[in-house]
Parts: sequence; C-alpha cells; structure tokens
Amino acid sequence: MRGIRRRRRRDGEESLHRRTLFTINDIASVRQNLLSLQSTDFFDNSATNEVIANLSSASTLLRSQASALGSNLSIVQIRQDFSKNLINVLQTGSSNLTLADTNEEAANSQALSTRQSIAVSALALANQSQQSVLQLLR
Repeated sequence: MRGIRRRRRRDGEESLHRRTLFTINDIASVRQNLLSLQSTDFFDNSATNEVIANLSSASTLLRSQASALGSNLSIVQIRQDFSKNLINVLQTGSSNLTLADTNEEAANSQALSTRQSIAVSALALANQSQQSVLQLLR
C-alpha cells in the first residue's frame, strides 16, 4: 500500500507541475500576442475587431489561468495544513508515549521498593520469632 500512496502523491505533484508550466507557457503566448498588437493600425473596423478579439481571448485565458493558479494554491495550502496537523499529532503522540513510559517506570520502581520493604519486615519478624522460641527453650 505504501507504494500506491507514494505513486498517487507523485502523480499529484506532477499534475500540479504540469498545470503550472502550462500556465507559464500560455501567459508567454498571450504576452507575445499582445506585443504583436502594437504594430496594428486601427484604420479600419476589421483590424479593430481583430484586436478586440485578441484582447478578449487573452483576457479569458488569463482569467482561466488565474483560476488554475488559485486552485493549485488551495491544493498546496490543504497539503500544508495536513502536514502541519500530522506533525502535531505525531509530536503529541511521542510526548504521550514518553510520559507514559516515565510514569510506568516510576510505578514499577515504587512497587519494587514496597516489595523490598515488606520482605525486610518479614525477615525481621521471622528473626524475632526465632529469638522468642529460643528464649522459651532456655
């Protein structure tokens, strides 16, 4: 499953990259078309209509490319937010694991200390009872 996820992620990155290159190429062609309009004479209606049509198509293309860039930006922001949230979850989880291990070790240490104390008390009582039996036998 990891390989599939990685492939999908790479494909998504490649498609974003392709869209961005497509946008840059289109903007360059629009710029080239607009530069060619500088030498156009506006003496008759057909030349004027051609310029208006070129400007209209350039405007439409720039709007669509701006929309694509906005879409790409939102995708990148969503991925960034997801990565930040994932980092926070992983850091919180590791902190909780470390804290849990420390608490568990403290509890184990306390249990061992209590067992040792009880064992010492039991040995003292056993020794005391042996001394009492010996005193009775004398």
